[in-house]
Amino acid sequence: MKQSLENTAVLFVDVINDFDFDGGENLLKHTDEILPNMKKLRDFAKKNNLPTIYINDHYGLWQADFNKIIDRCKNERSKQVIDTLKPDKDDYFIIKPQHSAFFQTPLQSLLNELNKTHLIMAGIAGDICILFTAKDAYMYDFDMHIPENCMASEEKEGSEYALYLMRTVMKANIEPI
Repeated sequence: MKQSLENTAVLFVDVINDFDFDGGENLLKHTDEILPNMKKLRDFAKKNNLPTIYINDHYGLWQADFNKIIDRCKNERSKQVIDTLKPDKDDYFIIKPQHSAFFQTPLQSLLNELNKTHLIMAGIAGDICILFTAKDAYMYDFDMHIPENCMASEEKEGSEYALYLMRTVMKANIEPI
């Protein structure tokens, strides 16, 4: 995290998740492996007063109320992840209709208003939602740090390939935190 923090925001993508789908067990297993690193990133953001922005699937609720989405998603599988990473009252929370955190959301406007040009991204699924978000962030000319130890996918190979693309095509820093 050598980048100046003055222009940095931290994005957590889809960390409120029910893991109740085909492949959910694998995704949860890989998310549990990175959970301490995501908590470390969250603590770093709080300590350095960085804006923390959660962007999450809406789970059919279509309300940008993280408590309602937590109530919908919390179960025995997801409890530890949600309890560890849930937003607090000072965090931003945005719902998204599709894979990218930028697609049909106010994220770009929020980042512009906050004067943030550097993003640290973490979350799940790395080979889908993080990858699509990184692609859009690159197109909008944001600098990115996507720590490889803060991203999980259903399959390790999916994360590895997504990280390769983010590093080589989108010029993201993927160094672990």
